[in-house]
This record gives sequence, structure tokens and C-alpha cells, in this order.
Amino acid sequence: MRRTAIDMPPFYVMEVLERAQELERQGLQIIHLEVGEPDFPTPNCIKRAAEKAIREGKTRYTASLGLLELRETIAEHYLEKYGVSISPNQIIVTNGSSPALMLIFSVLLEAGEEVILSDPHYACYPNVVRFLGCTPVFVKVNEDDGFRFNPEEIRERIGSKTKAIMINSPANPTGHVLDANTTGEIAELGPTVVSDEIYHGLTYEGKAHSILEFTDNAFVASGFSKRFAMTGWRLGYVIAPKRCVRPLQKLMQNFFIAANTISQWAGIAAIKEAGPDVRRMVKIFNKRRKLIVERLKRIGFGVAVEPAGAFYVLANAKKFTDDSLKFAFELLEKAGVGVTPGVDFGRNAEGYIRFSYANSIENISEGMNRLERYLTNR
Repeated sequence: MRRTAIDMPPFYVMEVLERAQELERQGLQIIHLEVGEPDFPTPNCIKRAAEKAIREGKTRYTASLGLLELRETIAEHYLEKYGVSISPNQIIVTNGSSPALMLIFSVLLEAGEEVILSDPHYACYPNVVRFLGCTPVFVKVNEDDGFRFNPEEIRERIGSKTKAIMINSPANPTGHVLDANTTGEIAELGPTVVSDEIYHGLTYEGKAHSILEFTDNAFVASGFSKRFAMTGWRLGYVIAPKRCVRPLQKLMQNFFIAANTISQWAGIAAIKEAGPDVRRMVKIFNKRRKLIVERLKRIGFGVAVEPAGAFYVLANAKKFTDDSLKFAFELLEKAGVGVTPGVDFGRNAEGYIRFSYANSIENISEGMNRLERYLTNR
């Protein structure tokens, strides 16, 4: 049975953020380590492309698949970056990567089918699956193994109703990056793979691989929000098997019409021109990563394996709590630091807290100072 919106659990990170905003309106200063939003401004080359599109009157609907020029640019990027040849006609431009996932699962799934997910996982994945009347099946990933998604354990959960395996690398909330061997083994398991590649370009150790390097039986959901600091531009895309493009196009026509036209012109500039800006941001993220991991360990949080990508640390807080949701609000109210409760990301993440280092060195340092003072005297 399809789940209704009434049944859907909240996205707890947004609950924390909204309470933090209430406290800020009361005059309190909150250090935000909860939200996964880069604090960098969108690169100037991207903004200039948007301004140019507006001046030239490029403000009407595009084709439902998206601007051909953008789809060609994405295809060129995948060929250059991953050695993968895809047709621009396999790409559907969307209003962000979240709508991309909704489109993918709407085309891929029939009611009663199953999708295999890691636990921990990005909070919204199982909610989308359940909303479509399907069942998420979870495979635990553990901190002492670096939160690695183990192909053999996935194989054990594959059944007659399994339709897809969902992967996310670099991963939210763990920062884990799947290596080539593991990605290839998952691709060979049989079910269609849905790969969320939104954090590609934000890797500090190892190399992020696209699922398309290993199989054509896969969908990619990705976008521009994280790598290019374009969260508010709402621009993403799907790369799909050719047989699925027409159904995806019809869903796009009916539910979204087309992605934002101005953002699409800006997206071309992002891929073609913003490389130096991204490399600068990655260097800064890496400094923040090293700082926050060192400080969390000093405070008493557990970080068995350091994150290798994205901009999150999923830290073991069991020394302090067995209720991560209650603890997150305690840290917000008593220490003035916003964090995300591990329970947002699955039962196996209870007792953990996700810290985002998509904030300045100064704010991260202040946040760690506040936590250290509070927890020392707690």
C-alpha cells in the first residue's frame, strides 16, 4: 500500500534547523553544524552565466528533458571524468537531485517491490520508497569497517521482490567512498543499481567512481548543489538506460514541466568554467575535515575511520547518550550548536551524531569549543 504524507516521518535535520532559526530570532547565536549546505558563495562564472541568460531573455520553458546544450555538457563531463560514453538523450535535467530520485523510483518500481539500502543511509531514501508502496530492505554498515557497503551482505538480502540496490558514494551521512572493486561487485549482483552521485567532486582520499563505469543497468541521480555551492539554484539530473527515458520524460512533463531555465544555462558554465573554484573549495573542506575530526576525538566522540568524501562526520556519541534525537536538541538548546541526530539516518545510526563541516574554520572551532565546555561540565 502506498504511504501517505501523513504517515511519513519528519526529516529531523530540518526540525533541528527550524528550532535553531527560532532561537536565532530570539537573539541567540547558533553554530550550524547540522545542515549539508556549503557556506561558499556560488562561483562568479556561474552567476555571470545566469545574468547573461536573463539579459538575453532566456527565461522561457526548455524542452522537458532539459537544454540540449546542458545535456551535451554533462555527457562530455562523464566521458572526460569517468571514460563513460552516454548519449545526451539519456539525460533528464531536473529541479535538483531529490526530484531526480523521485522520478527514478517512480519509473523503476511497482507496488510491493523492494529496494536494498545501507543502514545508515540518507534520510529520505526509504521515505521515497515507502511513499511509492514499496519496501526498503536494510543492510547494516558499521563504523569499524569504515561504513563500507559489503557486496556479500547485499547478496544475502536479494530476494524475488528485489528491484534495485541504492548506493551513495561519497556517502551522506558517513563520508565513505566506495572503491572500484566494491562498486564493480555491487554492479554484478543483478538488480538495477540506483547511484546517488551528488557528492562527486568532493573527495579527499581515494577516487569516487560512477556506477556507469561498471554497468549499463543503472540510474544516476546527481546535481550541482554540493560541488558548485548551488543549493538554491535547484538543478540536478538523471542518467537513465535508454528504455526508461521516455517514461521519465512523461513524468517530467506532467509533474515538473521542465527544470529552471536560468539555472540550466548557469549549469553549463559550472561544468565548463568552475573547476578552479571547486578545487579551492575542496582544499578548504579538507582542512575543515581534519580539524573537526581531531576536535571531536578530543571531546570524546568516536571516529574510528575518518570520512573520505562529502562534508560530514558520523561520530559515535554513545559515551554521551542512547537517544540521539534528544541529545541533538540538548546540544542545540544548552550549547548553541546545531547537529543532526543519527536516528535520522536509520536504526543502525542511533547513538551517533552527524556533524557537517560545510561551515567556516572559525565557526567549526567555536562550535567545538562550545561542545567541549558543555560536555565537560554536563
